Amino acid sequence: MRTLDHGRTALVLIDLMDRIVDLPVEPRPGRAVLEASLALATDFRAVGAPVVAVRVERPGVEVQPPGSDLVASVAEIADEVVVKRSIGGFHGTDLDDLLRERGVDTLVLTGIATNLGVESTARSAVDLGYSVVFVEDAMAALTAQEHRAPVELSFPRLGEVTALADLVWGPAN
Repeated sequence: MRTLDHGRTALVLIDLMDRIVDLPVEPRPGRAVLEASLALATDFRAVGAPVVAVRVERPGVEVQPPGSDLVASVAEIADEVVVKRSIGGFHGTDLDDLLRERGVDTLVLTGIATNLGVESTARSAVDLGYSVVFVEDAMAALTAQEHRAPVELSFPRLGEVTALADLVWGPAN
């Protein structure tokens, strides 16, 4: 069980955009990642903890590809939306400022792709001093191997890997 402090924890949803969620990803379909992420977002909102959605736009491209917006249900539940133009959610964005303004020191990460957007965001988060919790069953990558490698090798060194069912909220401060 991983106990979360709702006053200091934010959920960060990585690249839950229609065109990415609909890719053939593993070890679970993108729609399963979306459903798990939305369930977690609902729990965060219920206790007043922030939900931040991060989406990517290609730099220098005037018209983004179809499906580049967040999935509508993600856009609706997010307190903040951050647009990135690189792999990770921190570089060149105001993500760190948004989190610090809210007193956040712990991030719970979900999204697609495990080995790209999620891992890059996590590495920057750790460099910036955040604690990181990875919800393994709310992530996927283009192949099962690309998902497993960071989950088994990198993530345990960067933070804590857990399952959605093992997250619980601590008492209110």
